[in-house]
Amino acid sequence: MLSLRQVRKTYAGPQGPVPALAEFSLEVGAGEFVAVRGPSGSGKTTLLLVAGGFLHPDAGQVVLDGEPIYDMPREALARLRATGIGFVFQQFHLVPYLSVLDNVLTPALAQAHPDARERASELVARFGLTPRMHHVPAELSTGERQRTALARALLNRPRLLLADEPTGNLDDANGDIVLSALDEFAKAGGAVMLVTHDHRASTFAQRVVHLDKVALPNGQASVAEHLAASRHGGAR
Repeated sequence: MLSLRQVRKTYAGPQGPVPALAEFSLEVGAGEFVAVRGPSGSGKTTLLLVAGGFLHPDAGQVVLDGEPIYDMPREALARLRATGIGFVFQQFHLVPYLSVLDNVLTPALAQAHPDARERASELVARFGLTPRMHHVPAELSTGERQRTALARALLNRPRLLLADEPTGNLDDANGDIVLSALDEFAKAGGAVMLVTHDHRASTFAQRVVHLDKVALPNGQASVAEHLAASRHGGAR
């Protein structure tokens, strides 16, 4: 499904280049739920942006279903991001003047489906949002906004779901709702890569990958290339 092969990404820093990903490789198969954990600054969000087609790596390949995504024409990559990849942001990025239902429907602008409104209504109900479906984001709780964002990511039935700290602002009950939904998506054959500090992810994910900071010889704080992957027998 998703393959990152010797991916490298470096940012410009005041004291010189700072590596965010250094020769990073990772495979996420269909039906697999992978959690990525590590300290702030270890490259977790960079990893998601590169994997999702939002940030071109300096070197290496990102392959989805056998196709190197950064070799695609720009328009084809944009379609892939809109239809084949679901992205759940920590800060939600909901459209402030749209209702819950219309926010969930926004991916249908990229790929029209005759059943889009029906599917959106089903997702709204699935995440317990029906009583709030005509409310705008400012009228929602943090948990309701995150569940709205997750429903939006699922609308187009993506193959790959990427989630950046989706439980970071949530209480335990709402966090479990989000993690359970990601788990269900993987069990249905999708691929999930979750970036998180939440230790509870280990009970849902099949595999946990740890990213750690390392120090450069000149003393710069760099982002890790050290990768330690461990298998977990978490609940599935």
